[in-house]
Amino acid sequence: MKIYGDSKSGNCLKVKWVADFLGLSSDWIETDIIVGESRTADFLAMNPAGQVPAVILDDGRPLAQSNAIILHLAEGSALIPKDGYDRARMLEWMFWEQYSHEPYVAVARFQVKYQGKPVTELEPRLVERGNGALQRMEDGLGASGFLVGERVTLADVALVAYTRLAHDGGFDLARYPKVSTWVGRVERALNIAD
Repeated sequence: MKIYGDSKSGNCLKVKWVADFLGLSSDWIETDIIVGESRTADFLAMNPAGQVPAVILDDGRPLAQSNAIILHLAEGSALIPKDGYDRARMLEWMFWEQYSHEPYVAVARFQVKYQGKPVTELEPRLVERGNGALQRMEDGLGASGFLVGERVTLADVALVAYTRLAHDGGFDLARYPKVSTWVGRVERALNIAD
């Protein structure tokens, strides 16, 4: 399998982490979005959306969108709950991540870390929504220590990608103690190193 990803992107790292966790053989192909490597004719022929991550599976078929990729890779593994309701709760968190977390936490991080924008100049709504997303996670973390059930699932993979780096966008994880503890727990479970 070939994984086209930008190491700066949490969405791309999700795919790498799942492949590594599951022991899947893969080649990482660094694709720098800042210089337009996902907009070349060859890349667009593989993924017309021009986004990373994208993979070419062992059988030659392409697949894009981080959460679709990790769901495909993890099918039948311990990263997906066997119980139908728990699986639906995992998907609920994954869909929420792309709609209500990543557009705020990841965008603030990108603007500050890669575009050099001071935190004080971020759009107030972006900061408000980012903090709201982190609070939603704080409220949603139960006694088990993971988002769904007693072990790490794809919900945790999806959400840890940008949450662990929220400070790069000016978010203070100390305000969210359950989230801070959860980040460390998920990093250990997935064997994620900085």
